[in-house]
Amino acid sequence: MGFRWWTRARALELGLVGHARNLADGRVEVCAQGEEAAVGQLVELLREDPSTRSRPGRVDGVTTQRHAPREGLTGFAER
Repeated sequence: MGFRWWTRARALELGLVGHARNLADGRVEVCAQGEEAAVGQLVELLREDPSTRSRPGRVDGVTTQRHAPREGLTGFAER
């Protein structure tokens, strides 16, 4: 189980849509959309150190940006 898979599983548990994808520089971009509280819970799970939910990999930092919701998104993809 890898980081993107773990993130997808947690996002789906929280009822979120979006994606987790690898970037060329080794970082992972997570785009999550849904209820504000659920997005906040996912961010906290990503920031936890140590992880209480067996998150794989190492997270050196989490940066959040807020954007207008996109229409028509369904599911949560690993890219």
